Amino acid sequence: MQANPIFALVLFTVGFGILLWFLFGGASSNRKQALANLRRQAEKKPAAAPQATASPEARRGGLTAAVRKAAPAPLMRTINKLWAGAGRPEDNPPERIVAMMAVMGLVGALIGVMVSRAIAPPLGLLMGLGVTALAFFFPMVRLHSAGAARKEAIKRQLPDTLDQMSIAVNAGLGFDAAMMRVAKNGKGELAGELVRTLQDIQVGQTRRAAYEDLADRTGVETLHRFVRSIIQAEAYGIALSDVLTTQADELRLERRQYAERKAMEIPVKVVFPLILFIMPAMFIVVMGPGVIGIIKAFGGMG
Repeated sequence: MQANPIFALVLFTVGFGILLWFLFGGASSNRKQALANLRRQAEKKPAAAPQATASPEARRGGLTAAVRKAAPAPLMRTINKLWAGAGRPEDNPPERIVAMMAVMGLVGALIGVMVSRAIAPPLGLLMGLGVTALAFFFPMVRLHSAGAARKEAIKRQLPDTLDQMSIAVNAGLGFDAAMMRVAKNGKGELAGELVRTLQDIQVGQTRRAAYEDLADRTGVETLHRFVRSIIQAEAYGIALSDVLTTQADELRLERRQYAERKAMEIPVKVVFPLILFIMPAMFIVVMGPGVIGIIKAFGGMG
């Protein structure tokens, strides 16, 4: 008799998943193609780039706009901040993330009710609330993880990018031209952020403001230091090639020290899996035959 509610819950979850896919993901391929066309036009005409990205609701359906209006303002601010830290993925706009949180929270609440009824009241109630909270905040946690991975990728790409910019500046290019060359020839998250910074400068934003926006968007501390160094170098007339070389050397040294620190932490992290999983198995393999022999010997004596 208990299988019927579970079967109904499975059908409900699958149905909601299919509905969510049709509402928010069914036209993702067409949206990707349209956004790719917009990017190509933006590369040809940098001044038109803000017009392509100035009105997100114009590219989205009325349902996502309704979700944006219905969602609480603090939640939308948090989601927008996490979304910006994750690189503003076009496939998962903030409205879709909020809708996913609502749907998953509803499914988690239903599962939580079933868990609370199946288990004794104190523990069952806590487990039900935990399942509901976990399901509701899962999209936000996933977005935060994507942002953390993106920050780490930018941190790894920064030293090599600064080396390339230093070579271009020493070859006679200006700082903006060197940044443009590195951004067009490079790949990854940092190259895309450099392209956006140059577009901001081309549409009239000051260099200082564009550099500060670059540091704020990424949230990488090493990039913050680099931006401050560039702003000070431009203010006091310091050679940018020296600044780029020095910053690249410092970042590479920090990356090596970070790798060494992580390597030193490995023995400590291995201790607990060794004690919990490997040592019991070794004891069973080594001492098991002896214990069996002792049991047989005492059994024969009896």
